[in-house]
Amino acid sequence: MSLMKTLVCVEPGRFEQGEAARPAAKPGHIRVRIGHIGICGTDYHIYGGHQPFLAYPRIMGHELSGHAQDDSSDGRIKAGDLVVINPYLTCGTCHACTLGKPNCCENIAVLGVHTDGGMCEEIVVPEGNIYAAEGLSEKAAAMVEFLAIGAHGVRRGRVQPGSSALIVGAGPIGIGAALFAAIDGAAVTLRDTSASRLDLARKVLPEARFELVGDETPGAYDTVFDATGNIHAMNAGLRYVAHGGSYVLLSVVKGDLNFADPEFHKRETTLIASRNALKVDFEHVIAQIRAGRVPVEALATHETSFEDALTNLPLWAGDRGTLIKAIIRV
Repeated sequence: MSLMKTLVCVEPGRFEQGEAARPAAKPGHIRVRIGHIGICGTDYHIYGGHQPFLAYPRIMGHELSGHAQDDSSDGRIKAGDLVVINPYLTCGTCHACTLGKPNCCENIAVLGVHTDGGMCEEIVVPEGNIYAAEGLSEKAAAMVEFLAIGAHGVRRGRVQPGSSALIVGAGPIGIGAALFAAIDGAAVTLRDTSASRLDLARKVLPEARFELVGDETPGAYDTVFDATGNIHAMNAGLRYVAHGGSYVLLSVVKGDLNFADPEFHKRETTLIASRNALKVDFEHVIAQIRAGRVPVEALATHETSFEDALTNLPLWAGDRGTLIKAIIRV
């Protein structure tokens, strides 16, 4: 039996190198030799013990790029192709899946969260979860998944050219949403409690407006996106929505949403939840990176080797305000 190296979160606060059996070929699946891995906020939460209902030990990692080791049955993918992995494993039969919304599948399992993920040398996934990434670097391809989440929210919000968009929360997801709102022609304002996070975002979106919470300019916006991960901020965000506008919630947190009904109704607010991403969003992100409209080098603020990730991931988990996206080279 051939073995491969893995990175395993054995328990909260304990991150180690391990070994696992190299995956075998399976009908309807493609083996991928992992090249680069983006570290997500979820990975930091798993390491910190803040991810509910997670079973340890867990091989983390769901922002993945690499090279296919098999041909797909439909000829889309050839062995050796650079590919992006869609990490959302879906049932294909539930109500959401039959509506063409597998991103909110009732039985969804996410690589690296509900099942072992891609912090390893090789993984096998259903061929429908593999997208060609021709024209991208491995590092850029590893950032497609997190950008697709923001792009999906922007598409859900139906952002129009010439409209105004406010993104509250300048973490990676918020920056991704801001970037794709700008690509769709909106005038973008990005707001956060941290000046350092706004400084990082400014390198990605130099044309946007940046505001610290507490020093913001009064105003209302056609589309407001919450990417804070804070229920209090989510409840407060309605006040920024223009009459006739939309409020898109990218954050998923425990807690209850509470809006004053008169404020909600007088605006005829459209309230939108946005979860994960669809194939169309992955393809949109890949096309925009290929076209040079996504500043991938500004997004990838930190990089480490597979071995050094054992030291660096715990360090970055405690100091996430200094980075946008950290990438592991396998």
